[in-house]
Parts: sequence; C-alpha cells; structure tokens
Amino acid sequence: MIAPQPNRPIFDAPEVEIGRGRMQIAVARTRLALRSFRNGWAIFLESRIGVLSLSTIVLFALMAISHPILMATVWDAETYDPVTGYAFDSFDHPAPPNWRHPLGTDPLGRDVLSQLLSSTRSEFVLGITAALVTVGIATTVGAVAAYYGGLVDVLFMRLADLIIALPGISLLIVLSALFHLNLFYLALIIGVLGGFGGTAIILKSQALSIRVKPYIEAARAAGGGHFHIIFVHIIPNLLPLSLLYMMFTVTGAIFAEAVLSFLGLLDLRMSWGIMIHTANTGGYLLGGTKYWWLIVPAGASITFLCSAFYLVGRALDEVVNPRLRRQDG
Repeated sequence: MIAPQPNRPIFDAPEVEIGRGRMQIAVARTRLALRSFRNGWAIFLESRIGVLSLSTIVLFALMAISHPILMATVWDAETYDPVTGYAFDSFDHPAPPNWRHPLGTDPLGRDVLSQLLSSTRSEFVLGITAALVTVGIATTVGAVAAYYGGLVDVLFMRLADLIIALPGISLLIVLSALFHLNLFYLALIIGVLGGFGGTAIILKSQALSIRVKPYIEAARAAGGGHFHIIFVHIIPNLLPLSLLYMMFTVTGAIFAEAVLSFLGLLDLRMSWGIMIHTANTGGYLLGGTKYWWLIVPAGASITFLCSAFYLVGRALDEVVNPRLRRQDG
C-alpha cells in the first residue's frame, strides 16, 4: 500500500487554475509595460530639448502649487488676492516692481506676481482637462472606426473633416457669445472638438495597422468579442500615440483661452489672458517697455508653457515613432 504524499493536492479546482492563469497574464503585462516605459524614458532623456521642456513644465507646476501655500502662510488676502487685493503701500498704480511686489502691480493696484501664480493653476486645469477629453474621445473613435470600417468609419471621418474645416478660434468666439463659458466648459468644448477632429483621424490611421496584427486574429479566433478586442487589444496599443497628441492639445487649449480672455469673452476669475486684457484696457499695451511688468510676465508664461508642451510632444514623437530616432554612427 502506497501512502499518500502529504501537502500535495490530488487535483486543483478549475476556478483556481483560471485565477492563476489570469494573474500570470496580468504580471506578464505589467512587466512588459514597465520595460516599455523604461525604454521609452531612456530614449526621451536623450533629447535635451525634451528634458529642458519637461523641466519647464515642472517649474510651472511648482508655481501653480505655490500660490495657495503663499496665500495661506505669507500673503494676506486683503493685499495679495489676485482679483480683490489692493497694494496699500502705494496709491500710484500701476506701480513698478519693489521688494513687496516683485513684479509690481496692475492698474487696479493688484499684485502681478499673485495674479501670475494664480493663473498658472487655471492654465494647467484647462490644458490637462481638455487634453484628457480629447484623448479619451479620439482614441475611442479612432479604434471603433478602424475596427468596424464601413458606414461607422465614414460617419466619424466626415465629422472629423467638418470639424477640421471650421476655424477653431472663430468657432469658440461664436460659442462664447451664445453660451456662458467658464473654464470647465471651455475645456470640454476644446476637448470634444479635438477628440472628434484631426486627432481622431491620426489615431484611426494607427488603429488600422493594429487591426491586422496576428494577435487580433488570435483574439478573434479565441472567441473575443468586439468590445474585448477594441478595449483590450487596440486601444492600449494606441495610448503611446494618444499621449503624444495630448501634449499638443494642451498647447492649443492654453492659446485659445489666452485669446478669448484677451477679448473678454470668458467668465474666469483670473488668467494670463485677463492680465493682458487689463493692461490693454488701461491703455498700457502699446506703451513700450515703460510698463513691461504688465505684459511680459503673462506673455512670456503663455509662450514658454505652450512651447514646453509642444517640445515635449516632439520629443515623445521620437519615442513613439522609431523612424525619427537618431541613428548612431
């Protein structure tokens, strides 16, 4: 008689085997994702412009974080609130920079540095929200149009052509006259227009090349449904390219907000465009360098932040597209 071996199960339940298989697949996917991220990060670090631009974005992020901290610890709201504050140490406004107001005051006696830091947070919220909406819509639309083709593809692509044909800023000006636009609604509109517009066409082209891959056919042969193939196999492979166009969307959103705020068409508490609009309303915009602190901080911030996101996107393009990478030797 053979004694049974201890600590060895006679059989494993099917549910346990399925659970182990899913866990192994999840671990393998995580390892592949981490390896891909490390390789992509190494390629990104080779771009000096990309690293410098990313550092610029981090600097602006620190500016956005610093404003509520300064208001809670150092600055008093009566003097440094970006909208209702007033610099009582001088009654001749706009006042030039001094030790209490490093960037001076605007024509209404408000601290320019406080306005600049407060506006940075608004620009980040606007840009990131618009970019996430754009990427979410464009990635889904591109994947669905490429997978189904036919009438679905025609409808989405003709809608994209229509949106591309419309002048973006002019359309936003008309919408601001018809509706009460604040920061959230502006980000939503920009995101929807970008998601159903040119970004969807580019991602659809990439999705067409993914649809014919062998693992898509394998997933279909294994009984994978349409939803499973689109959201588990196609969309994850579109995300690197989606991240690239997310950077470009942030640039467009910040620029659009600056134009609309300068024209006085948005309901915002404070932004870089409103700062330039205030200088223009007071007649200081064409005053040369005499009142530089009313124009240069906001104008330079718009330029540097938009350029930083754009250049980071260009650096990511080398990560996503191997053909753009520099060849050694």
